[in-house]
Amino acid sequence: MEKPVHEPWVEDRYFQQTKHGYLLGKLQEWKDSRSMRAMWHGRSMYDAFLLTAAAQVGQVILTLPSALAQMGYGWGIFFLVFYAILGCWTVYLLTWLYFENKIQNARENRIREDGYILQYHEVIGGVAGQYAGRFTIFFNITSLVLASIIQLIASASDLYYINSSLDKRQWMFLVGTFSLLSIFLPSFRHFRAGAVLAILTTTITAVYMTAASRTNGQILGVRHQGPKSLVKFFTGATNALFTFGGHGITIEILEAMRSPEHYKYVYPAVVFYILLLIIPSSTSVYWAYGDLLLNRSNAFAVLPHSGWRGLAIVAMVMHQTMAYIIFVFPVFLVVEKLTHVHTKQYHKRVLVRIPVVLLIWFVALAVPFFGSINSVVGAFFVSISVYLIPCLAFYWTYRDTAARRNSAVKLPLWIPNWNIIHFVNALIIIWILVVGCGFGGWASLTNFVRQVHTFGFFGKCFQCKSQES
Repeated sequence: MEKPVHEPWVEDRYFQQTKHGYLLGKLQEWKDSRSMRAMWHGRSMYDAFLLTAAAQVGQVILTLPSALAQMGYGWGIFFLVFYAILGCWTVYLLTWLYFENKIQNARENRIREDGYILQYHEVIGGVAGQYAGRFTIFFNITSLVLASIIQLIASASDLYYINSSLDKRQWMFLVGTFSLLSIFLPSFRHFRAGAVLAILTTTITAVYMTAASRTNGQILGVRHQGPKSLVKFFTGATNALFTFGGHGITIEILEAMRSPEHYKYVYPAVVFYILLLIIPSSTSVYWAYGDLLLNRSNAFAVLPHSGWRGLAIVAMVMHQTMAYIIFVFPVFLVVEKLTHVHTKQYHKRVLVRIPVVLLIWFVALAVPFFGSINSVVGAFFVSISVYLIPCLAFYWTYRDTAARRNSAVKLPLWIPNWNIIHFVNALIIIWILVVGCGFGGWASLTNFVRQVHTFGFFGKCFQCKSQES
């Protein structure tokens, strides 16, 4: 069994196992002060809500008006709500598998080192076998790396709309430099202030998008033709899929919680809040600018210049900074484990993180195609990582009667038998393979290749003023 933690800072070994006792002792006193603990340290349902919300919605809010232009109002809202429901279901399965893995570890007397953080692929590997774990780590970590890249691209793109005297590539150099600060995050238990800032800034941006669109009204000759091609339609659909694909960090959030069994209530609350943000903001911008959004992935590209727009851009960049840290942190953990420094001194962990940030920065400079990357990631990595894998792992774990009888989590009252779970999972697997990976993958790749042919790698300014059609 795991050693119980009675003090909230005991689990951070790198603050305790050090030769610099005096200085770190003073640092410890500062951290243990009531004001700092309130801002810095959090393990409650409230903190889990903030972390999850910050991971689920961010820069994608700027691309959803373009997705609606590709699909039309009806299909756009349908896919957003549909993937929100699928997200709730698969997160429920992941939480179930997390507790199953913990019970199995307890039965086999597997003891984790102090400070060791369990991850998604380790849970799947524990319940479904090592090959399933390897499959999961490839898709989930790749998905998180790409999501981190997208945050940098989006930040450079947003900052360009504040000051266009610098092109987006120049802004990317500045953004990448600041992204190096992410290496200093100890764990998700120490991110309360960042999570609060992330969700606050996203809310500000969503409110601005709605208010600005409705206040300024529709542009002259606005058109809302809806779906014009299968490529655009399924590109928009996979963008909607990407919107609710942030639960690849679910296990790390559960590990940070004091009572992870309550997470099944947290995620639906997050989804409800996100829908309140994205549906009014995306429909309002699409209503005002219509088909102009087919060639503008970023909503800031069409919204009028104003002080409020500048404030919203700054707010979104702040959110993207926080979201970048959230997405890249599980990648840091994997690299730390590969280099055997995961439970070692803090400075050793920081050092091995630097190459990860530099690689992400380099790729962001190479393919700065805001919007189209969202669709590619959604079709090939998010769909498999956070929709397909939980369903397949759940079936494999509970494929026989004995496993169901000894399940760590009992069937809830609203699910009368196991066959219903497996039936729902089968439908999700078919949908994801056919619509998400199949049609979505074809459409998003087609669109991505067009972007590469048009703008090339290491483009100076993707979809900038000089390139407007």
